Amino acid sequence: MAAGRCGPLLTALLAAWVAAAASEAGPEQAALPEERSRVRPMTAANWTLVMEGEWMLKFYAPWCPSCQQTDSEWETFAKNGEILQISVGKVDVIQEPGLSGRFFVTTLPAFFHAKDGIFRRYRGPGIYEDLQNYILEKKWQSVEPLTGWKSPASLTMSGMAGLFSISGKIWHLHNYFTVTLGIPAWCSYVFFVIATLIFGLFMGLVLVVISECFYVPLPRHLSEHSEQNRESEEAHRAEQLQDAEEEKEDSNEEENKDSLVDDEEEKEDLGDEDEAEEEEEEDNLAAGVNEERNDAQDQGPLREAQEDVEADATEDDVPQQRSSADTEVAEDTLRQRKSQHADKGP
Repeated sequence: MAAGRCGPLLTALLAAWVAAAASEAGPEQAALPEERSRVRPMTAANWTLVMEGEWMLKFYAPWCPSCQQTDSEWETFAKNGEILQISVGKVDVIQEPGLSGRFFVTTLPAFFHAKDGIFRRYRGPGIYEDLQNYILEKKWQSVEPLTGWKSPASLTMSGMAGLFSISGKIWHLHNYFTVTLGIPAWCSYVFFVIATLIFGLFMGLVLVVISECFYVPLPRHLSEHSEQNRESEEAHRAEQLQDAEEEKEDSNEEENKDSLVDDEEEKEDLGDEDEAEEEEEEDNLAAGVNEERNDAQDQGPLREAQEDVEADATEDDVPQQRSSADTEVAEDTLRQRKSQHADKGP
């Protein structure tokens, strides 16, 4: 009887223990998927981990439908990360605007591959099979890496991260004004405009103060000496310019004189040639007159007889007329020659 009564009691205790164990294991099972997630959240504090080893990063936003569709595929890809020897991470652009600016993310979802600090953009679909083939077949080697200023580790992209982080803080502040406090949107815009002007003026004042602190004025005697040196240099330059102009003028005058001398020599040469030609022409004319006289003297006896008959009557007139005609012809030819040479000379 005692053994029969102990059996139900033991079964009841065993059932209570199983129920208690099941109640304790329920929350653990509910949190199990989150614990087993191999996707590592990346932030501005730990993003430098991707500079070592091989990584795949996904940039997403909670409100993005396309990002939500690829969540399960990305989790499956992360579970096989140990087999593929790759680390998998994700970045929430709402919580980490600085990282989205550092990688210059403009579309969602965006995927990046990193291998020992060299980054490449993955533009394929976010499906597990494509991601697995991209790593196994090393398709990333055919993709051009982000180099120069586009690299997330560069100085320019660090500045871009700062701008994106500031814009994110401004956006959160705008939502706080409009949603939490209920302020109209135009009042928020006016506040940001006034804040921007004040900030610009303050930065200008800071720059002026910095310049005044680092600017060391020269002593008075040094400043006067520098001014004298500058004036002397300017005077020396003016003298050099004046000397150069005078040299140019002298060279131009010498060239003009040389050209005038050459012209005069040419004119003298032309005059000598003209005189020689005139002398030759006069000699030719004199020779012609002598030939005519000789011809007249060599005519036949008939001519002499006639001349003897008429000699008494016109002995004085005939020689005078012939000589006057010859001289007139010679003078006319000489005048014509001189006029022609005078026309040719200028």
